[in-house]
Amino acid sequence: MSDPKDFIAGMDSNARKSPRRVVFVTRRTSAQVKATDEDQIQTYPEVLFRAVVAIEVLTIALVGVALLFNAPLEGLADPSHTPNPAKAPWYFLGLQEMLHYFPPVVAGVLVPTLVVIALVVIPYFNINVEAEGVFLKDRKRRILIFYTATAALCLFLLFFDVYVALVPTLIVAGFMGLAAQSSPKSPSPFRRYLAAKPLSFWIMTWFLFELAVLTAVGTFFRGPGWSWVLAWRS
Repeated sequence: MSDPKDFIAGMDSNARKSPRRVVFVTRRTSAQVKATDEDQIQTYPEVLFRAVVAIEVLTIALVGVALLFNAPLEGLADPSHTPNPAKAPWYFLGLQEMLHYFPPVVAGVLVPTLVVIALVVIPYFNINVEAEGVFLKDRKRRILIFYTATAALCLFLLFFDVYVALVPTLIVAGFMGLAAQSSPKSPSPFRRYLAAKPLSFWIMTWFLFELAVLTAVGTFFRGPGWSWVLAWRS
């Protein structure tokens, strides 16, 4: 029992401190255990406290907006006198802006369905489960896929003349290109920040950026007949 490599039976409630396993070792293999502790955070109270703070801040912001800006209701709907343009509520204006460019099946069914599926599935990719930067492993292959997907998306938007959505796409692609040329050891903190972001972060950033731009265009820059107008002109 003096040999430190010998196994000594004992009782302990801490499985990490005193692990005990039954292993069948063949002649050409050796017993080896590799384990690393991942960063963890308690659901209660840390995560719950952050959620409560976020909800309170959002509530205060919404109350402040409601006190500062009026939102009067319009008159009763009259089928013989429809407004021009007939705009949907602000949270649907991004979709209405897409209907201006794409066929209804594409803008109303295909694109929203693909976006929802992507937001559900992409976070479970290995690259996101490992919480590592999208370009930190297999860099050449992933950069090739990134540029190919970006070019295909830009050509698709150009084919339908969707320049409003093309601009946010190019901006996000530019930051992703900068992340591809950065590393966790870059001297710039901003480049280290970009290099550490997983694929789900970039997809969600692009989606929210597109949603904000399309909603803003549909709200402030669309006039009669859904024509382009300047927001600061009556």
